[in-house]
Amino acid sequence: MSENTARAVIVISSHVVRGSVGNRAAVFALETLGHPVWALPTVVLPWHPGHGRSTRLTFAEADFDAAIDDLICAPWIGEVRAVLSGYFGNAAQARSVARLIAALRKNNPELLYVCDPVMGDLGGLYVPEATAEAIRDHLIPLASVATPNRYELAWLSGAALDDNGAIMEAALALGPSRMLVTSAVPMMAGGTGNLYLSGRHALLAEHRVVENPPNGLGDLLAAVFLSRLLSGLEDEKALQLATASVFEVLARAVKRGSNELMLASDASSLSTPMAMVQMRRLIHPAQRRKK
Repeated sequence: MSENTARAVIVISSHVVRGSVGNRAAVFALETLGHPVWALPTVVLPWHPGHGRSTRLTFAEADFDAAIDDLICAPWIGEVRAVLSGYFGNAAQARSVARLIAALRKNNPELLYVCDPVMGDLGGLYVPEATAEAIRDHLIPLASVATPNRYELAWLSGAALDDNGAIMEAALALGPSRMLVTSAVPMMAGGTGNLYLSGRHALLAEHRVVENPPNGLGDLLAAVFLSRLLSGLEDEKALQLATASVFEVLARAVKRGSNELMLASDASSLSTPMAMVQMRRLIHPAQRRKK
């Protein structure tokens, strides 16, 4: 097994024919950053539902589960160092992926699993409640890192998250040892932030708000942050670079008037981002409790 193939990532999320969301965003980013990718779609759509009605191609639950069995038994499974999951077509798929994670960890306890709980936004859940519950109950407890947006974290924790203190408390209570929360409460005027919490760090990466953003930003951030962690970077540097990459790709797409992220044109933004990101160290909830 070559050193390169031993760094493979399994990515499990939606696939669109046109656009840069779900697996289309995550796979491109990970491969651009040097990772072989095994990509498993959960649903297939002609385009993101936000662009209008389109046909949704789905998989029978038994067929998806059988594909998970194939992955577990694959002769090359030792190549896999990480798994990233995103959008699920139904609750059964989330349970199947939980079985995959458990099986992989028997052979590799150090497996890195990033759970991006793609389930909703400011308008509420856009997946069935049973699917959201399956993500919460079966996948979040297995996650090395979870990457919800603030509204998803609020649903998962059952708490109102009106400030970053509440976000951090909810993240700690939910369970994963590391949590990256997008759409955190900004400290700079006209900004938005990604809040990262671990056992040691409470960090906020901020940049200016870009109006009317294309879809796929959460998918892209989860993939780039995973890549930076796999490369061995410290948490703070990984957060800074991942945030800068996503902000730069976003700003360039909007400047061109595109309704999709333009990853092929902006691949350099993934590998060597130049955008400025304001990094802040917040008071960790554990520090407040000691006072």
